[in-house]
Amino acid sequence: LPSHGGLSSTSHLDGDGATAPMETRPQPDAPVCSPPSHPPVVEDDLQFLLCEGCRQESPNLKLLTCLHTLCLGCLSENKPVGQCPVCCTAILQANGIPDMDNLLFTNLQARLRVYKQITSHGGPTCSRCRGEAALVWCCECEEFFCAKCFEDHQWWHKKKNHKVRKLEELRAESAHQFLEDTRKSYNLFCTSSSHPDQSRVCSIYCQRCEKALCCSCALLDNQHAPFCDIRSETQRRQEELSSMERELRRRRSGFEAAYVSLQGEAARLEEAQREMRELIRQRVEQLVRLIRQEEEELLGLVEARQEQGRRELARELRHVEGVLRRMEAGERLVEKMNLYATEQEVMDMQPFIKGSLQELQQLQLPVAVDRGQPGDLSECRARLQAL
Repeated sequence: LPSHGGLSSTSHLDGDGATAPMETRPQPDAPVCSPPSHPPVVEDDLQFLLCEGCRQESPNLKLLTCLHTLCLGCLSENKPVGQCPVCCTAILQANGIPDMDNLLFTNLQARLRVYKQITSHGGPTCSRCRGEAALVWCCECEEFFCAKCFEDHQWWHKKKNHKVRKLEELRAESAHQFLEDTRKSYNLFCTSSSHPDQSRVCSIYCQRCEKALCCSCALLDNQHAPFCDIRSETQRRQEELSSMERELRRRRSGFEAAYVSLQGEAARLEEAQREMRELIRQRVEQLVRLIRQEEEELLGLVEARQEQGRRELARELRHVEGVLRRMEAGERLVEKMNLYATEQEVMDMQPFIKGSLQELQQLQLPVAVDRGQPGDLSECRARLQAL
């Protein structure tokens, strides 16, 4: 690190962000931190991290089968219980609280809080000594260090390649860049009962039992086959989601056209009803008080004829609108998975998201029905002719 950052020049970062455990000493006359280059605000393109109900940050975000994300508070207050408040899709769990956590959004919120600390006025303090102003941030340990604690960190992890970034460099980045640059690959640990301490890192994926294994388990148990690299499997899952998302985009245009058609149909239905009401009023006004009762009967007849059509249209509109919202949520979630998801998050969330996308792909477009004529009004016209 350069001397103006609070550490002597004998400590350095290599091009990949790795550090060398060299002798360091604090410079007493050096400034502890530089002022933030911009206010610590959440960028507009990161609003997707908020709950889609209350639009607030929450540590308890749940992912519904319709691929909308809501916090526990909104789900607990949801009325009626058992359906998504955004698109009205049914929630499978009886208590109205889905089992699937949105790990991607929760982890991104945690990293965004780190970014807010970095860009806050005065900057963060050292995570170890709690007294000195922090000069660097270790992406692996996820901790801030002052000059002295950074020296101890380098000595303790001298055989590990920890990525350390200077705070002044991180302040110059946007929140979006910070989330992208700090994405790291978390190790998957083998869950076999023979080594429950989770000391063995998984690098192999068994396609038969569909789980990650360490090398020892893969070699000793001949029931596991065929194998592939765990990174290849996460890449395959990401590509599978991307392919489904492209197909979803293609199908979405059909649902959008159907939605516009239904809206136009509803407008024509309302216009036809309005015209008939106006015709009834004009004829009845000519007969003044003697046929007021007939006027009310005719109006009631028209309303009765239209009620069923309105209910059907409203139901179809709500269904198509809900499907469109689910598709938007699916596209948005897959896009953010591609940008920000770690391997652990892909392994945990991909099967769930895949199932929801497959359900969307199986949905059929609503059958087009011509409702241009608002019911059978022949009886109404005959009674008008009689008057």
